[in-house]
Amino acid sequence: MRFDYDVIVVGGGHAGCEAAAAAANLGAETLLITMDMTKYASMSCNPAVGGVAKGQIVREIDALGGQMGIITDRSTIQFRMLNRSKGAAMWSPRAQCDKALFSSLWRKTLENTPHLKLWQDTVNQLIVDTDGEQPKVCGVRTQLGVEFKGRAVVLTAGTFLGGLMHVGRNSAEGGRAGDSASHGVTEQLVALGFEAGRMKTGTPVRIDARSLNLEQFERQEGDEHPSKFSFLESVEAVEKQVPCYLVYTSPEVHDTLRTGFADSPLFQGLIKGIGPRYCPSIEDKLRTFADKEFHQLFLEPEGADTNEYYLNGFSSSLPWQVQVAALQQIEGFENVDIYRPGYAIEYDYFQPTQLKHTLETKLVENLYFAGQVNGTTGYEEAAAQGLVAGVNAVRKGRGESPFVLSRDEAYIGVLIDDLVTKGVDEPYRMFTSRAEYRILLRQDNADLRLTPIGQKIGLASAERVVNFEQKKSLVELLKNFVQKQGVAPCEISDYLKSVNSAQLTQKRKLSDLLIRNEIFIFDLIEHFAPLKNFITKHNIGREVIEQVEIEVKYSGYIEREKAIADKLKRLEEIKIPANFDFQAITSITIEARQKLSRIRPTTIGQASRIPGVSPADINILLIHFGR
Repeated sequence: MRFDYDVIVVGGGHAGCEAAAAAANLGAETLLITMDMTKYASMSCNPAVGGVAKGQIVREIDALGGQMGIITDRSTIQFRMLNRSKGAAMWSPRAQCDKALFSSLWRKTLENTPHLKLWQDTVNQLIVDTDGEQPKVCGVRTQLGVEFKGRAVVLTAGTFLGGLMHVGRNSAEGGRAGDSASHGVTEQLVALGFEAGRMKTGTPVRIDARSLNLEQFERQEGDEHPSKFSFLESVEAVEKQVPCYLVYTSPEVHDTLRTGFADSPLFQGLIKGIGPRYCPSIEDKLRTFADKEFHQLFLEPEGADTNEYYLNGFSSSLPWQVQVAALQQIEGFENVDIYRPGYAIEYDYFQPTQLKHTLETKLVENLYFAGQVNGTTGYEEAAAQGLVAGVNAVRKGRGESPFVLSRDEAYIGVLIDDLVTKGVDEPYRMFTSRAEYRILLRQDNADLRLTPIGQKIGLASAERVVNFEQKKSLVELLKNFVQKQGVAPCEISDYLKSVNSAQLTQKRKLSDLLIRNEIFIFDLIEHFAPLKNFITKHNIGREVIEQVEIEVKYSGYIEREKAIADKLKRLEEIKIPANFDFQAITSITIEARQKLSRIRPTTIGQASRIPGVSPADINILLIHFGR
């Protein structure tokens, strides 16, 4: 056995799995330590991947050479592209997954990844060398007393550090239902000077679908033409889809839930952690939206071959008897049986302003944090951080330049910059509104944006690069055709009339038609033979066709956003020395000096995004640096 590694990853959740796979695929000797080898990347909460902004992150992970998109596609039981009625920047892929299959595919992937070893145990201590100028991590010690040496350690402990679960007035230690909590690491890091806090999340009851009358619910089917996350052609989209269902609460349900408020750990102060604003428990909804008579819920299968269903939107820590009684008030749930009640869970996290953009900690060298320990929520956000931390742990050990994505390159760049620059005061969840350049950061072009970067850092496989080059070539080919091919008025008159679009008075380019809001490329294909023949001749697929339509239809917006990004990027080029004394600049505000000294931005651009640092403060810094 080996007890000395280049990279040690602590935790086998979504962050840990991506970190370990990335490090090993870069050729580093890697060890992944997890409490339970049957639960790699376990979907502890919702058995789904993607969603608004989260879907963009998964496509970015895939474009860079990560694993989440591939494994999601191979375990998908329903696929939907959300926000189709809105602009292309808002389109977000989401897949309902077979929960057990997703986890088993991750295990199969990890077990067959060269340079990666697995160990089942609990890490309760980091081995830190404190003799130098700065503490440096050099390994871990486990509950079983085993020591592993490592040149870098990536901590991805999720909800397990000090995990405490609540159901009514009953509480129990644990990282999730059925798994124990972890102690020792938080206390050690706090002693080293880290700022730690508590956060809270929750999950709904799990329901036996055999006890429900599914015919009484509104079915929610998947897309007619389901897409997928991975850009690899060898990974196929789902064929046989499973429906979800829409369910609604009622005043009677709400009245029953309120009977448990006196025993609610959330309302009675038993829970100290801060919960997610954008995914509140059902009792929190009743308090915040007291005037609403009903709330929409989503009944979602946990797999293709199981009776276990997840009631999305009904997260709760109320007494289990109240949860069951309230469910029985929902039409179709009168005879409901549950597998386990919903519960809340509190856990330790570390303020992410203590990190560099590489996700290495500022206080301890070669120690990286990724996932919920950084105050985030969501599988996708965790996986993205894991990939970045894993890559950087390897690159630093080899003396290579840091791997950092900017805000105009990827949602992953927005995510990490927000964490490192602004910190968190509640569980951080990614939204499209957090990105200034969301027209540039679409889900459809993630491969064109990031595959060259994945190739540069060594994660993109030969197959991925070939797929990328082929798609890029086809996009340019079809785009050129659309921009050059003329359309005579008589060739398109009937179609324009059918969609109430102005008739042509002279020959125009296809691109001129596509810019119109009411004109869509797939309709044009059916009504304009030269376009249909060109696509058939070159065997151009649906994904390429959609991307060309987006680039043509939104070309003006895209170019404008690129110009804005380029202008603001100049601030990122003005570096701030690592040991710069912000306190010495007395002409900026006291708050700005305090925030700048605590977060220690590396560029003027990052400094400008720190809450409490005003434009006037930035102007003074620019003058100081001679700009």
